[in-house]
Amino acid sequence: MSSDAAGGSEVKGEMDQLKAGVVGAGVFGGFHARKYAELEGVAFVGVFDPHQDRAQTLAETWGGQAFPTLEALLDACHVVTIASPAETHAVTASRALDRGRHVYVEKPLAVNERSGQALVEKAEDVRLVLACGHQERVMFEAMGLLNTPETPIRLESVRRGLPSPRSRDVSCVLDLMIHDLDLAVRLAESGVMEYGALEVRAEGVFDEVRAEATFRSGLKAVFSASRIADKRERTMRLVYPSGEVEIDFLAPSFRNTTSFALNPDFASTPAGRDPLGTSVSAFLATVRGERPRPVVDGIEGLEALRLALMVEEAAGLR
Repeated sequence: MSSDAAGGSEVKGEMDQLKAGVVGAGVFGGFHARKYAELEGVAFVGVFDPHQDRAQTLAETWGGQAFPTLEALLDACHVVTIASPAETHAVTASRALDRGRHVYVEKPLAVNERSGQALVEKAEDVRLVLACGHQERVMFEAMGLLNTPETPIRLESVRRGLPSPRSRDVSCVLDLMIHDLDLAVRLAESGVMEYGALEVRAEGVFDEVRAEATFRSGLKAVFSASRIADKRERTMRLVYPSGEVEIDFLAPSFRNTTSFALNPDFASTPAGRDPLGTSVSAFLATVRGERPRPVVDGIEGLEALRLALMVEEAAGLR
């Protein structure tokens, strides 16, 4: 995105070390705080969370401080990760952009299309980097699945998890399935913004949904997500004209019957070992003007969100 790159070049010329903050002291807030504390060329300044005890614990763990307000954190940093509950993503990211901060938003980008679209437009208007945390893209890149000579004709994904008190502000579609929806949009090379190009059917409840989508490219995709399963399961089957790729994300490993030159040792690559670190590093490199875009930008985060909202509507969850 040209606006991202322009914003990054200004940062590169003005500062030797990026100061990074985190909004949200939950599990993912902790992951991001650790990355900022460990990466070179960035200083973790601290965290804001309405629960000050959690913020204090996380800040002390990684050498930052617990800020009393969001504005205080934003005034102290150049870049910020939004890892607060999903319902707060858009408004918090918008306030960060208003303050002139580059923003990495954990998925989903927002919880409705209007606020997601407004966020993308604002980032472009103020020429700041807006990244979205769909780290499975990193794993697909490490495997070699983002540059195959064929487009898949069928995709079957299963993403099941054990019951958990986390992310209860959104359905399993926005919490779990959205990862695979993002991958399907990328593999189909077909934007969801063209609503006439996509047919969606779905059924289920808040914690368990099955959906089918047909893309203009001809890709037919089936998605299954659950937060009330009795065991964890994360798999994907991709059918191409010349063969199949079956992925077990938990192993992690894949079986390949195509002629594609995929990397069977992807899990031992730097990206395969640390997809979050790779994604955060790409975000920071974009801010510095060292690369043209993050792993997943705001527009792509919005496309995944749009498809997720279509699934929720088809399932009667909206």
